[in-house]
Amino acid sequence: MSAYAIYRLPHENHATLIRQLEGEPMQLHSLTELNGKQGFVVAPFEVKADQPLVLIQGTPEQVSLDDKVSLDNKNVFFDNKNIRNKNKGADYYRVDFANYHYQLEADKFRKIVLARCADEDKPKGVEPIDLFYRACQLYPRLFIALVDTPKSGCWLTATPEILLDGKGDDWRTIALAGTMKLEGDQLDGEGETLTWSTKNIQEQRIVATYITECLEQFTGDFREEGPRTVRAANLVHLRSDFTFKLTDHHHVGDLLQVLHPTPAVCGLPKREAFKFIVKNEHTPRRYYSGFMGPIAQEDTHLYVSLRCMNIEGDVCHLYAGGGLLKDSVEEQEWLETEAKMETMKRLLYVQQ
Repeated sequence: MSAYAIYRLPHENHATLIRQLEGEPMQLHSLTELNGKQGFVVAPFEVKADQPLVLIQGTPEQVSLDDKVSLDNKNVFFDNKNIRNKNKGADYYRVDFANYHYQLEADKFRKIVLARCADEDKPKGVEPIDLFYRACQLYPRLFIALVDTPKSGCWLTATPEILLDGKGDDWRTIALAGTMKLEGDQLDGEGETLTWSTKNIQEQRIVATYITECLEQFTGDFREEGPRTVRAANLVHLRSDFTFKLTDHHHVGDLLQVLHPTPAVCGLPKREAFKFIVKNEHTPRRYYSGFMGPIAQEDTHLYVSLRCMNIEGDVCHLYAGGGLLKDSVEEQEWLETEAKMETMKRLLYVQQ
């Protein structure tokens, strides 16, 4: 088996497996090349020659969440040696934060997202597919996916953020930004008693405004609802929902070209923030903060690859990021990334 993807949509009671048994997955080098394509797509934050879009093609099969399938994980790929030293993680973040924050104070950006990576040991005897099933059990609200290809390596994500979801002519996307951690009695609810800070409200509004401007290029028939508080694992976010009509299903790649990466994982102005991140962030994101999911002309479910890990042998490379504004404080932003990494860490240490 050269590649596979297994995923579970939010609240579904089964998973879907796509295996590519013959040949290599298709490699694409532009989002517009997804026009008219079908399969399971794995997209990086930055598409480039050695980091392409990967499209796994095969016949989807429904699998039970009660009976575990057996899958090999032979595709090991990771090339950034720097982050292997855990002790440097905070130092790198401190340098990056100072650099990013200086740009914000100089009015170069309205918002910019800073990400980091940390390593955790994978428990002995625990396979990636075990982590997938743990995630399905622990996080019923989230999109769970495990993918393994020769080009991307092995990635597991448990993400709340829809990039593009459609069936027939009815499509939707969301603006998701702002983060708070639930603690104590708050864990019994959905975050309805929390009060959002001005910083979080501003960050979410920036993303919502950007998505509105993107959709206006493709349709005049769309509606925004929100923002509202939504829970994802032990975190809550501010979310606005956009529903719209898209009658031309053959140009989904064109819409993705405009949407990705959203300000929720990049910043504004988008092009300038993207270039700055690629040039200055200590840890290359690779397929973190890209997107993945099944794509077809009339049934598409693409999610931003957040709360994810790259599994390389016995090491799990965990990724997380957060949006910075002028009034961002380094310690608070660091703690936000710690809280986001807990989604994946919990899978490594939960007892079953």
